[in-house]
Amino acid sequence: MSFSPAALWPVIMLFASNIFMTFAWYGHLKHKSSAIFLAILVSWGIAFFEYCLAVPANRIGSAVYTTAQLKTMQEVITLIVFAGFSIFWLGENLTWNHAIGFALIAIGASFIFRA
Repeated sequence: MSFSPAALWPVIMLFASNIFMTFAWYGHLKHKSSAIFLAILVSWGIAFFEYCLAVPANRIGSAVYTTAQLKTMQEVITLIVFAGFSIFWLGENLTWNHAIGFALIAIGASFIFRA
């Protein structure tokens, strides 16, 4: 089995796009005193970069993965990024309930990748 860059680049790009997406959607929660219209404008600006990574990631990844696999990968990556974001940016704690819930989602996602 030979290695294909099309198998790795989508994962890297989806991780990067999810970092942008998570900041666009939740980053403003650390700055609740700012005006909502400002939060919306900044979030849209950040989301632009998320799309600049997510769209080509899916285009490149479609050479190797099915659409269902790409979407599943996106969701699992989102949970990983969000967990780190919650801890390091928002200062929230993740509980065992979060870990168990995320693990169950990852187990379910693994079925999408079975032949």
